[in-house]
Amino acid sequence: MILNGTEDLRVQKTIEAIKNTFEELICEKDFEKITVKELCDRARINKKTFYTYYPTLDDLLAELQMEISGTYIEHIKDFRLPEEIDKLTRAFFEYSAKQGQAYEKITISGSYGYVRQRMINNVKNETWSKSEKFNKMDEFFRNILLEYLNTTTLNIYKEWVEKGKKQPLEEVIDLSIKLICGGVNEFLK
Repeated sequence: MILNGTEDLRVQKTIEAIKNTFEELICEKDFEKITVKELCDRARINKKTFYTYYPTLDDLLAELQMEISGTYIEHIKDFRLPEEIDKLTRAFFEYSAKQGQAYEKITISGSYGYVRQRMINNVKNETWSKSEKFNKMDEFFRNILLEYLNTTTLNIYKEWVEKGKKQPLEEVIDLSIKLICGGVNEFLK
């Protein structure tokens, strides 16, 4: 349940407890191993309360995905793509650096690949699909371009996170822009 601030304080606290506990569990285990019972025990609510707000854990996961991708889309919705890949790359790293451990797990863990792909598809549908230049490209080349961008960006981010974020963020962004834009600019010639 997405809060709008007009809910009763008890409802707000309950939803926050559910979401915070869910994010903690994501950090600890694969989604398939998370149970409603475990979430409710940790959040100190009963199962009936959980089901009042979420019919299933999948609904809670879908809401988390929409919140993450929706916030990111707000940052990038006005970028001209593919012309502003540099801005897109910068925005991804700056946005990602501000997120928590659950975001990192979803973004870099192989076991959360299907979750990540749904978020990527949401971003693609809300941004790339609106690009006239992109839509004029052959479907094969569109798919190659997006695969290159997604794979390269995510792998650089994964490497940075797994190495403890020791490199300064700005250095990682600059390197990413050089690598990604260099390839894309050659591709678009």
